[in-house]
Amino acid sequence: MAIINFGGVEETVVTREEFNLETAREALQSETLAVLGYGVQGPAQALNLRDNGFNVIVGQRKGSSSWDKALEDGWVAGETLFEIEEACQRGTILMNLLSDAGQISVWPTIKENLTAGKSLYFSHGFGLTYHDQTGIIPPADVDVFLVAPKGSGTSVRRLFLDGKGINSSFAIHQDVSGKAREKVQAIGIGVGSGYLFETTFQKEVYSDLTGERGILMGALAGVMEAQYNLLRKKGHQPSEAFNETVEELTQSLIRLVAENGMDWMYANCSTTAQRGALDWRHKFRDATAPVFEELYESVASGNEAAITIEANGKDDYKEKLQEELDEIKQSEMWLAGQAVRQLRP
Repeated sequence: MAIINFGGVEETVVTREEFNLETAREALQSETLAVLGYGVQGPAQALNLRDNGFNVIVGQRKGSSSWDKALEDGWVAGETLFEIEEACQRGTILMNLLSDAGQISVWPTIKENLTAGKSLYFSHGFGLTYHDQTGIIPPADVDVFLVAPKGSGTSVRRLFLDGKGINSSFAIHQDVSGKAREKVQAIGIGVGSGYLFETTFQKEVYSDLTGERGILMGALAGVMEAQYNLLRKKGHQPSEAFNETVEELTQSLIRLVAENGMDWMYANCSTTAQRGALDWRHKFRDATAPVFEELYESVASGNEAAITIEANGKDDYKEKLQEELDEIKQSEMWLAGQAVRQLRP
């Protein structure tokens, strides 16, 4: 465990230096990791664990596109790839990486096979935190913990293949065996985490849902649309509006922020940009603060969970979702973006 100063606040984190891959393998040498679900996080975590030398099997509905993808990735039907129920029976650590909606529908099968001494793993606190809506209440005689990579499954796998790592949180809900901490840290290192910081199931899902609906996706998309639409209304051409709204951010400025922080990015821009950005950040912060407050309360109250569960439970959900995504894809802003991307050197 390492103590790191985060902006004046000290936190204890787990790094690869003190909990290395060899230690992780030893901690799980007698375990069979059953990755349930092969959609978003499933492929990345399963493949990273397999490549790191852990005993991994995959559980997925036979005949689905995800089953076919698992076969393409080298999982062998009847040996390392099984129907979900059989994977649950064979596994000692059941890694529940199904979608939130999938977790609800498959929970009876998982619960039936969660016999005493097994462990239940998540990468999201949703199902357990909102158990009054999902019905997911683990038996009292199993370890329950999570590792939540701070990025998409695509990023988890890509960074692993690049020899890097992604930051992840971890939490322990039940430690029946007395070894839950060892197990969760081992899996965290096994899936390719650069470092692990501790949280709770509740805090993980509250921060995650707020972030996704906020600055990571919802707020980012909304602010981009607002600026692009304004520039177009004021007579700017689509290419100019898109470049000033999206392209310069994603291809230049955000990379400077990632490298050394916001202050460093400011310091390496023009003096005109510095002055304006420093002045206007206060206006945007104060204007959006009430929206973020409303968002967090909606998450904490369970309202966002209810909306998600209701929407995902509808028979035509995927069709309706595609309509919404097509609306974004076919908008002038993102059609302009397709053209701009093709012109990149």
